[in-house]
Amino acid sequence: MRLILPQIVETWLSRPTVSKIISFGVIGLGNTLIDLAIFTLAYQVLKLPLVPANVIAWLVAVSCSYVMNTMITFRAESGRVLRRKDYLSFVASGVLGVIATTTTLVVLSHFMPVYAAKLLAILVSFIVNFTMSHFVVFRTKPTDPNEASR
Repeated sequence: MRLILPQIVETWLSRPTVSKIISFGVIGLGNTLIDLAIFTLAYQVLKLPLVPANVIAWLVAVSCSYVMNTMITFRAESGRVLRRKDYLSFVASGVLGVIATTTTLVVLSHFMPVYAAKLLAILVSFIVNFTMSHFVVFRTKPTDPNEASR
C-alpha cells in the first residue's frame, strides 16, 4: 500500500486540472487571510455593515488573486502577463463568486456566528471562482484560426 500511494498522488498531480486546483487552493488560502483581515478591519474597526465590509474585502482579495493566479496557476494560458481585459474578465466572473459568498454569508449568519458563516461562504466562493477561472477566464485559447470563429 505504501508503494501504491505515492504513484496515485504522482498520477493525480501530473494531471493539469488537479495541479491547477491545488495551486488555486493554496493561493486561495492566502487570499482567504487577506479577505478575513480586510473584512475584520471593515466590519469591526470601521463598523461597516456586513455587505459593504464583505464586498470591500472581496475586491482586495480578488485583485490579489488575479495577480497570483495569472503568474502561477494559469501561467501557461496567460503567459504571465497582466492584462486589463483579463483582469476585468476575472473580476466580472468573480461577481458570481461574490454574489454566492455574500448570499451564503447573510443567510448563514442568521443561524451561526458571523465568522463561521464567513468561512463557509469562502468555501462556496472557492468552488464558484475556480470553475469560472478554469472554464471562462483562463480557458485555453484555440490555436487554429478556424476554431476561434466557432
